[in-house]
Amino acid sequence: MDPQRQFCHNQACPARGQVGQGNITVHSRKERRYRCMTCGKPFAATAGTPFYRLRRGAELVTTVLTVLSYGCPLQAIVAAFAVDERTVAAWLVRAGQHAAQVHQHRVVQGHVDLGHVQADELWVKLVGRRVWLAMALAVPSRLWLGGVISAHRDRLLITRLVQIVRACAQHPAILVCVDGLASYVTAFRRVFREPLHTGRRGRPRLMLPAGFLLGQVVKHYAKRRVVGVTQRVVQGTAAAIATAVTATGGGTVINTAYIARLNATFRSHVAPLVRRSRALARTEARLTAGMYLVGCAYNFCWTHASLRLAAPVGAPTTWLDRTPAMAAGLTDHPWTLAELLHFQVPLPAWVAPKRRGRRPKQSAPSPLALAA
Repeated sequence: MDPQRQFCHNQACPARGQVGQGNITVHSRKERRYRCMTCGKPFAATAGTPFYRLRRGAELVTTVLTVLSYGCPLQAIVAAFAVDERTVAAWLVRAGQHAAQVHQHRVVQGHVDLGHVQADELWVKLVGRRVWLAMALAVPSRLWLGGVISAHRDRLLITRLVQIVRACAQHPAILVCVDGLASYVTAFRRVFREPLHTGRRGRPRLMLPAGFLLGQVVKHYAKRRVVGVTQRVVQGTAAAIATAVTATGGGTVINTAYIARLNATFRSHVAPLVRRSRALARTEARLTAGMYLVGCAYNFCWTHASLRLAAPVGAPTTWLDRTPAMAAGLTDHPWTLAELLHFQVPLPAWVAPKRRGRRPKQSAPSPLALAA
């Protein structure tokens, strides 16, 4: 137990979320509990993780979640580990919520140089209905930027996805390649535009930043088969888009091949996304949890063959494997799934509550104080 790596989880504590301040001490090594000296509240070592207040051991939970992240159906896990189906589903929801917090803390902070982004959507069959899942990918680092689930494939779904992309981007001058859905054009133009300050009075005009490029891949179908593909330049010039595609390692023409490959990865690792599968998700909460669990494992835990670098001379290996998070500069080593699940997201800094009402009147000094 290392108190220097812990922080207080009390929402009302002025020292919440602060690591290495010397205010955390060991309260009980047997029960693995800490105590904050600022507020005096004890807390468990598993606070802020999916293992908080679970009766089962962390090793079993980690093993079950690892198998789930590789696409094993829920029914097979119940038969193999003799765990109730509702228990496994609860573990999945806990892990998905934790992974969403880690993704928000690490990726969606506006520190990623995206360069080239591809987005796409796919439909998912739930019990009794169908929903749409839209996701985005940064091509140079293969980083999964996030996903949104909705019952309708409309502008609201695409706008929510584009807002996530904008929140991840370090600067808005990027290349975007999408399919022929018209909602992408409207959403990207509205979300990525910025005020153009000219020094005149009045509200500034909203304009797309210089360097923002947008291309579409329009597929032509006949009898439910693709018979032709057209590359359309929506924002920028064909020469600028071709230069950006080549510079970011995304091929030579406008394409959505990388997001299509990511869709295939998610279909093979999230059981409800498998085509013609009987392991359907019952609720959107379980589907969202599975998406974030696999997405964070893909970003932080799984190495990508196209991201490896040549090892220096004298190294024991020929190649240095990297994860998408390492390629994006978010981590310096591949995480294990246990490390991902034990990662504690720091709480936001404590802000003193504002005093409401009139300020209290200063009491007049007593005669004894004046005499002294």
